[in-house]
Amino acid sequence: MKLILLGPPGAGKGTQAEVLTKKLGVETISTGVMLRAAMREGTELGKLAAQYIEGGKLVPDDVVVGIVKERLSQDDCKNGFILDGFPRTIAQAEALNDAGVEIDKVLSLEVDDSVIVDRLSGRRECKACGTPYHIKNKPVPENGKCVCGGEVIQRDDDNEETIKNRLKVYHEQTEPIKEYYAAQGKVVSVDSEGTVEETTAAVDKALGL
Repeated sequence: MKLILLGPPGAGKGTQAEVLTKKLGVETISTGVMLRAAMREGTELGKLAAQYIEGGKLVPDDVVVGIVKERLSQDDCKNGFILDGFPRTIAQAEALNDAGVEIDKVLSLEVDDSVIVDRLSGRRECKACGTPYHIKNKPVPENGKCVCGGEVIQRDDDNEETIKNRLKVYHEQTEPIKEYYAAQGKVVSVDSEGTVEETTAAVDKALGL
């Protein structure tokens, strides 16, 4: 299955991608990881991307799509793949199509903005070992320290104002992709406001697994 995972930050894309990777036996492809790998390997597109990144600029769509296509042509993607974090705009979706990359399904994880703000603003993590916590779902031990003894902090990008800004960008730039793929009959939507297990069951049903 060639799948795109769509949904706002905090919708559970990473968690569901992990489950689907094991279930389908395909790779989850993250653009961030791909860009870093292409730069590390020194491919032509990787060198080009490095010039933009080192200059503090956004990597142009055609370069990103080229790197995506390069990665998807590798043997471990022959039986399918899961794209997480790409495409982010309609222009990228169109460029992916123009590059001849076929997509079977677009899985859209639906979560209300208020739930996202609640989820992300409640996240905490250990500064020392990275163990995740949540003020509601996985509270920090009573002494305010991680089990390893490290300091538990809130990441800068998990404050409410930043989250709302990220959601605004998602709704303006990425959400329209849903309509683009819906016109091709490829979108399946799943309510992702429940538990991980409930969402996983709904994903399985939506994808016919």
